[in-house]
Amino acid sequence: MTLKAMPDFDYIIVGAGASGLMLADALGSDPHFGDKQILLLDKDRKQSNDRTWCFWEQGAGTFDNIVHRTWDTIYFAGKEYRARIPIEPYRYKMIRGIDFYEHYFGKLKGFSNLTFINAKVQSIEDQGHEVVVSTNKRTYTGSQVFSSIFDGTALTSQQRYPVLQQHFIGWFVKTRTNTFDPGTATFMDFSIPQKGNTRFMYVLPFSEKQALVEYTLFSEELLPEEEYENAIRNYLKQDLNCEEYEIEVKEKGRIPMTSYNFKQHNSANLLHIGIAGGWAKASTGYTFRSSALKVKKLVEHLKAERPLKSFDRRSRFWFYDLLLLDILKRDNSQGRRIFESIFKKRSPQLLFKFLDEETNFWEELLTMSGSPTRLFLDALRRRLF
Repeated sequence: MTLKAMPDFDYIIVGAGASGLMLADALGSDPHFGDKQILLLDKDRKQSNDRTWCFWEQGAGTFDNIVHRTWDTIYFAGKEYRARIPIEPYRYKMIRGIDFYEHYFGKLKGFSNLTFINAKVQSIEDQGHEVVVSTNKRTYTGSQVFSSIFDGTALTSQQRYPVLQQHFIGWFVKTRTNTFDPGTATFMDFSIPQKGNTRFMYVLPFSEKQALVEYTLFSEELLPEEEYENAIRNYLKQDLNCEEYEIEVKEKGRIPMTSYNFKQHNSANLLHIGIAGGWAKASTGYTFRSSALKVKKLVEHLKAERPLKSFDRRSRFWFYDLLLLDILKRDNSQGRRIFESIFKKRSPQLLFKFLDEETNFWEELLTMSGSPTRLFLDALRRRLF
């Protein structure tokens, strides 16, 4: 009888994005996993400022030492309702990608049981007794693998769940004249032409002359790149009365918005994390804080030695998100009406608590009753019958 070789690593983490790095740090810094060998794989060395992450949070938080800017007031604009709204005790926080990467890779160097390898993953196969991860350099085996590789074809090839995208292009601009209010983040400005979609401007001001100005959509299809950029150009000129500016950096991205069952792609020893695991909030596309909370739960799950396939059960919030996506899939122009109604009738503090999935049932009814209820009742009826 031949004995099977032990896997190379106890845990392999595929992808050094937000969820992968947070998980690597959580495992590496916890004495419970001190005797575990951990491998982190990514095709990129993460040495550029390739993205920004934003989230709302009450008081001081885990990431405050790398937060780039914060705001305690937000601006919302719809068709008829416009307001600058204090959000205390919450603050809206922004982290630059490069600051996040430098911080976490710096911490990972101090973990003797963690190895980072710059390699492109080509395939992952759970063989029962181990998971085989093939890269462009060599093949590694792990007892359990956490993968952030996202395959969008699984979403587009099914009809059961609506699939929208949060897609955007943003310009980091520097203006000649004072243009921005550095104390107020423009959370959603729906005053721009909707063109049958849910479209809004998003502005993060760093000073009176510097800001990130972003054109964002919640819709099914992407636009030609020039349409996003023309919208930003028009907004600067017509809404902010600014014609002289320098574009310092551009960023773009897209995040799936769906209640699709990502868990079906997990196996006994393979768990998908981040966007690939459905960790993005389906109704908003916000992923960063959700990933941080999921990582904490996952670490406790591993400590308890519970099966990977039982991690992260659905809650009632999953169904709330599904109803909103059903509405926007059926009529994408309804986004402005829904968000304007909620911001007009309810406080952002209640909305943030609801989106963080920390409300009780009565608070959820109160939040949802601030929206056009007929839309949600019709969506509920279609789902049930």
